[in-house]
Amino acid sequence: MSHYQRIACLSTEAVETLYALGAEDVIAGISGFTVRPARAREEKTRISGFSSSNLERILAVEPDLVIGFCDMQADICRDLVMAGIEVHQFNQRTVDGILRMIAVLAALVQREDAGRELIASLRTDIAAARTRAAAWTRKPVMYFEEWNDPLMSGIGWAAELIAIAGGRDAFPELSVQPGAKERIIADSHDVVARAPDIILASWCGKKFQPTQLAARPGWDAIPAVKNQMLFEIKSPDILSPGPAAITEGLRQISDIIARWQHLQEQQT
Repeated sequence: MSHYQRIACLSTEAVETLYALGAEDVIAGISGFTVRPARAREEKTRISGFSSSNLERILAVEPDLVIGFCDMQADICRDLVMAGIEVHQFNQRTVDGILRMIAVLAALVQREDAGRELIASLRTDIAAARTRAAAWTRKPVMYFEEWNDPLMSGIGWAAELIAIAGGRDAFPELSVQPGAKERIIADSHDVVARAPDIILASWCGKKFQPTQLAARPGWDAIPAVKNQMLFEIKSPDILSPGPAAITEGLRQISDIIARWQHLQEQQT
């Protein structure tokens, strides 16, 4: 066979994408954080966390290719290369990057037609969200909180999805930063000053506590808090840069903005 037969996936979006391409038979191991599709957790061997991985557990599934993601997996991917394993390290931080990742994975497993179909479907979802947003005259300011201690604003693709859905990211200067440390908001009053109309939270797998957020000093002045426009988007739906960020995350953001638009109509 001319394509890879035993792929170890250290990130969830690679698993999701390979299943969506109909190439699940080549998956030899998955991240323990994988939730999509649900059957992957029953069918595949869990070999890694996200930022922490064990070289021996990965090698035990005898991969001919390992798929990694971002700088947080750089060390384990380096060790795998040193052990003689082929590695493809993705680093997508944008919506276009997600679509490119899908095309590359499709090529690696010779599922190019399925890749083009998946990308076309996702582009249709994006176009539908843009069309819906075009009917609204106001763009709500939206604060996306990726972590609560310290406060951390959303990564690039989350901010892009907010814009596609018809919103404005409250911290555009932070969303362009690839690293988590560069997106930390040192002073919580900076959020108050940006006066977001909507707050989205996705606390990296930890359950969002809206009452805790609303009780922060001075935050009762924020329009989103006043109007109870506080929403959780589950991490697997938005923080993994794969198809679900568009099929699930973008759809939820669009629906949330629609609720805000309806509230504005009621208040005028």
